[in-house]
Amino acid sequence: MADLPETQYAVQLIGPDELVLNKSKEVFKPGSHQILCRVEVVGLCFSDLKLLKQFSSHVRKSEIVSGIDPEILKEIPSYVPGQKPTVPGHETVVRIEAVGAGVEDFKGGDRFLVQTDYRWLRTASSNGAFGYNFEGALQEYVLMDERVITSPDGESMLIPVSEELSASAIALVEPWACVEDAYVSGERTGIKTEGRMLVVADAKVNEDAFVNLFNRYGKPARITWFSKTPPVELDVPVKRVSNVSELTDTGYDDVIYFGSEVNTVEALFAKVATGGLLNIVLCGGKFGRDVVTALGRIHYGPIRIVGTIGSDPADSMEIIPQTDEIRQGDKINVIGAGGPMGMMHVVRNICQGVKGVSVFAGDLDDNRLNTLTRIAGPLAKKNAVEYKTYNPTKDEICETFDYTVLMAPVPKLVAASVKNAAQRGLINIFAGIPATVSGQIDLDTYIERQLYFIGTSGSTLDDMKRMLEKAESGSLDTNVSVAAISGLEGATEGIRAVEDRSIAGKIVVYPACRDIGLVTLEELSEKMPEVAERLYNGLWTKDAEDKLLEIYQNP
Repeated sequence: MADLPETQYAVQLIGPDELVLNKSKEVFKPGSHQILCRVEVVGLCFSDLKLLKQFSSHVRKSEIVSGIDPEILKEIPSYVPGQKPTVPGHETVVRIEAVGAGVEDFKGGDRFLVQTDYRWLRTASSNGAFGYNFEGALQEYVLMDERVITSPDGESMLIPVSEELSASAIALVEPWACVEDAYVSGERTGIKTEGRMLVVADAKVNEDAFVNLFNRYGKPARITWFSKTPPVELDVPVKRVSNVSELTDTGYDDVIYFGSEVNTVEALFAKVATGGLLNIVLCGGKFGRDVVTALGRIHYGPIRIVGTIGSDPADSMEIIPQTDEIRQGDKINVIGAGGPMGMMHVVRNICQGVKGVSVFAGDLDDNRLNTLTRIAGPLAKKNAVEYKTYNPTKDEICETFDYTVLMAPVPKLVAASVKNAAQRGLINIFAGIPATVSGQIDLDTYIERQLYFIGTSGSTLDDMKRMLEKAESGSLDTNVSVAAISGLEGATEGIRAVEDRSIAGKIVVYPACRDIGLVTLEELSEKMPEVAERLYNGLWTKDAEDKLLEIYQNP
């Protein structure tokens, strides 16, 4: 530890929309159970922008409330919840520089891909995460604690990697894994066993409906019943309430609403628990106008919404898919396809091998669409997939879509996707609309067409390992995403470029090259010709990375 510097360069978020480059941030010395890592590279992500805007109100910036002894958290200087300044950056590769006396499973020199989601460490509405309430990788050195990064079943969130791949290729496994998670995640297709159910009725409820529902989809441990009419006889303990004030916010795993009163259903979103399901049984009625819908909680909750125009809640349950995967013959619409994550969705779905799919890629920027097509066009031809681009400000799209993926956190785009959805369409709200944000949605159309909103946040360890295997085997070149590079000096400008959507692909930051500003790959031939000549057909490579580090990193 004697050779470690006392201070370092670090990009810190100190308040909402307040980024600073701290050129003298302390390099923490590892305690008994801690690991100090040198950051090789970090990719910039749209999620960094969400943290930038929301800061302490972001669901992953809040205090850890369960999953670890609070006394342990007090020992970790890189645990920075709430108003404390944090270091963003979670798409990263690190190398261990020093370990505490009590650390046995890690040693200096080991190289790792970082899995950033600590899903067993719960915050009030989400979970702890590297780059949020624990400092992330936009610094030269980052401190981690093995008691935080080890799951309850003993798996480490540090995934060993070889020396064969570039740091950028490994780091970009993380966003590719988030894309993968958006499709392979499973859906709850039944009533939550031993869960809490809320039944609210503005219309007549038939006892047979619950017999059918429970026989086919299981039954809860208990039911809370709010209605002007008495509850039906059920083989489940039922508690009747007479006032909405008696209903618990985020208190119910399954909420079933019989009726079509807009004000009632709007109030019920607040009652759905994390991971809960709202089942709207219209009983032949209609809302007649758009409904304020908790869209942010679909991504971050993650809550789900189903419905039926009839009187049987079991009919609603039939539309829930087993997973969020694209289906044979799906006409897929990627909205915001020209951005770095949109490109990944387009490439992933073209190359997935699902028969008969077609991919429509929409973006407001023709230059970004042209960049996307240079990569996606040949892949579509190779995989015999129909691929079309469009700019919604210029091109009229008269299609209806079986699968829509939203890359911009804009509620109006969700509403438009409902209107443009085909029967049994899936609408994947990939972009993280803040958990507190709602939007006006035509739920009559949503229910009549048997649509289904899905949304995931982050990725799992298995997702990361699966995508890393693809990268290491050569079946996936994650470096196709790279559009620009920088050192820490250019990282703030890079985050603003993500905000402005001015660069089509990913920006990767090399902390060892402290003083490099933001440089696109197109600018390399002028600014760094020795690096530029090591690109391959304009794409970033390990040779280019090696040359960059050789020339520009500080001794």
